[in-house]
Amino acid sequence: MRIAIISDIHGNLVALETVLDALEAEHVDQIVCLGDVVTFGPRPREVIARLRDLNCPVVMGNEDAWVLNPRPREARDEKYRRIMEVELWSARQLSPADLDYLRTFRPTVEIDLGDDATLLCFHGSPQSNTDGIVSTTHEEELERMLSGFNATVMAGGHTHTQMFRRHRGLTFINPGSVGLSFERARHTDQARNSPWAEYGLVSWENGSLNVELRRVPFDVDVMIQAARDSGLPHLEWWLQGWSKGYKG
Repeated sequence: MRIAIISDIHGNLVALETVLDALEAEHVDQIVCLGDVVTFGPRPREVIARLRDLNCPVVMGNEDAWVLNPRPREARDEKYRRIMEVELWSARQLSPADLDYLRTFRPTVEIDLGDDATLLCFHGSPQSNTDGIVSTTHEEELERMLSGFNATVMAGGHTHTQMFRRHRGLTFINPGSVGLSFERARHTDQARNSPWAEYGLVSWENGSLNVELRRVPFDVDVMIQAARDSGLPHLEWWLQGWSKGYKG
């Protein structure tokens, strides 16, 4: 069994299509999406249409749940006010049929890998789609997040950071973000969006587990043109994230 895991597309159709093109050569048995599919990117409706065409299981991300009942969040500063307005714009692009599709997303998705091995997929943790599991999450906190759930492999997104971690007999992976991968500069800690799309592959055969974390470059210029054509608010500020990083 060979499973492709994608997550955190965030309305970036160009990045999603790039990953799907790469997967054509991988001969996967199943694609599963870990949620956060529409907000903050220029093509939310098109991303939903592409996922519907794939007919793959999708996990309910925290942003997906918010889109079903979008309310302004507290703006701590100018940066977060702009983020909120872009996300509200994303939500307003969706049709009633799009929202009905989002309502089909599930809290968790479990896949039988064969030989009594299973893959459990979620967004943040199986307890909550707002949890964040990172490499430095304390063992006791991680156990709390995973309590009551068991699988050979667990896969979560939400943090936009690829990760492989072992925990008390299970393997945990984060495939990273398809549409909004980011990194921080070593000396300034300034964040910028990365010009590549991330995803993961999980294979199980004859009791052997293989995990691959992949990244593939996508055409940022095409994505930027899509943003310019979309009516996305705060466009020039949004574009800074794809060059020098957000400055607020």
